[in-house]
Amino acid sequence: MHYWVVGAMFGGSDDNLPRFLRRGYWYCWDPRDNTEVPPVVANRFPRINVGDRIAVKRLLGAGATEIEIRALGIITDADLAEWRVYVDWVVPDLSRRVPMHGCAGSLHGPYQDTDAWVRDVFLL
Repeated sequence: MHYWVVGAMFGGSDDNLPRFLRRGYWYCWDPRDNTEVPPVVANRFPRINVGDRIAVKRLLGAGATEIEIRALGIITDADLAEWRVYVDWVVPDLSRRVPMHGCAGSLHGPYQDTDAWVRDVFLL
């Protein structure tokens, strides 16, 4: 099992988390809006598996050293054709601050639970 930290703020201001929670999925790239898959997404996304854990984060502004963890879930399905993962949102309403740990982009991981930072992010 792997752990993933992802974003939901498109363009820095378009908050998609309520829609993701309501519809039971997450994605960071929409092929209807873009013709090229960002290299980081192309590399990491196919490595997400059913049973992996996912945390949605939000950046806290320029110069911040922490991020806010907003939701936690378990991956129930991965659709590579749609660049979408389906999620059982176990903790849909969370506000937990943790060190940024380099997580400024849309998709970070895979992490292991041997990392103390990962345990802080995913603590239930």
